[in-house]
Amino acid sequence: MAWVTLFFAGLFEIGWAVGLKYTEGFTRLVPSVLTAAAMLASILLLGVALKTLPLGTAYAVWTGIGTVGTAVLGMWLFGEPAGALRLLCIAAIVGGIVGLKVLHG
Repeated sequence: MAWVTLFFAGLFEIGWAVGLKYTEGFTRLVPSVLTAAAMLASILLLGVALKTLPLGTAYAVWTGIGTVGTAVLGMWLFGEPAGALRLLCIAAIVGGIVGLKVLHG
């Protein structure tokens, strides 16, 4: 169950990272409130997952999910570059996430 909680914490991390773009420097109320709510949810869920998962593993997976999701959404939503080397680096992060999950199942 801790891994599922950690996964959702990572999804909320993606939400707040992408949400930051929509806040336009926290000048737009609704995106700012939603971004802050996603930040809070992400941290709270990470805290719950840390009750049973090792700190280093959980934090690395949490940030990895956030990094990969944010990079992919940046390419999709904002037209950021999607070159082969960038995609290879993203794949390496995914490999690290999977490796940590397998090692600490």
